[in-house]
Amino acid sequence: MPLYEDAADQQRAPLRRFRAGLEPYLYIAPSVILIATIMLVPLIIGLSYAFRDMQLINPFSGGFVGLEHFRNLWMDAAFWLAMKNTLVWTLASVALQFSLGLVLALLLNNPFPGRGIVQALVFLPWAVPTFLSGLNWAWLFNPVVGPLPHWMAALGILPAPENILSDPNVAIWGPIIANVWWGIPFFAITLLAALQSIPQDIYEAAAIDGAGSWRRFIDITLPFLAPTIAITVMLRTVWIANFADLIIVMTNGGPADQTQIVSSYIFTQAFRRLDFGYASAIAMVLLVLLMAYSFAIILMRQSLLRR
Repeated sequence: MPLYEDAADQQRAPLRRFRAGLEPYLYIAPSVILIATIMLVPLIIGLSYAFRDMQLINPFSGGFVGLEHFRNLWMDAAFWLAMKNTLVWTLASVALQFSLGLVLALLLNNPFPGRGIVQALVFLPWAVPTFLSGLNWAWLFNPVVGPLPHWMAALGILPAPENILSDPNVAIWGPIIANVWWGIPFFAITLLAALQSIPQDIYEAAAIDGAGSWRRFIDITLPFLAPTIAITVMLRTVWIANFADLIIVMTNGGPADQTQIVSSYIFTQAFRRLDFGYASAIAMVLLVLLMAYSFAIILMRQSLLRR
């Protein structure tokens, strides 16, 4: 009898191990299914619009059009202008936000009188709603009520006080400046947290060996910050490429579409021209590009970690 029970237990052992391994997944299954439903169902429905004629002003729309939207997109000069503006908007914003955020993080990592007040001032822009931030910067660039055009004219940057948001040649830099001001705290906060996690013993040992401040920054600080820099730059790039709030509030894509980026062009097509099919096609292109970028950054980071 004991031999029979031992044999039966051995036969049931794989089943028990399977059930034990499956149990944690059963606990989280309801929340995973709910989150997947909330995220994936609207995404699939929205992407399906890219292959249909979805115009709210046309009661007879809704039919399948295949790749027609993508063919129109290929010949849409406004879309390619928005794509070029998106590159300028994203690269300039991320580069300036990261550079200034790193400088502030390095400064705040050292104790000095009034550091708490400076930290509060540095992190303050992050607490301002983007809509209000865009309105404030639009007023600042207005030569009638704002000081910036007069200061820029005094410094010789502008020939006369004028609203740069109305100049097609430089209008994109108005939202970029506002975006940099609003986004610096993101990098300052994350990089400051990473800096404070670096063991001070390493700096002390390097200083004893004769390494100067610059050498310690290159050989110690940057390698420790590299994982944080990679993930924050990737996240911020994706966010900024999708971030059209400031542009819509400050310039509404003008003048003459010179500040139109892809995400604001999607907004224009969907909620101003009420063409959800064409807007979904543009959104699908942006989604594919950002996913390709994210996968490239992740693979690059993994390859660097394996070295």
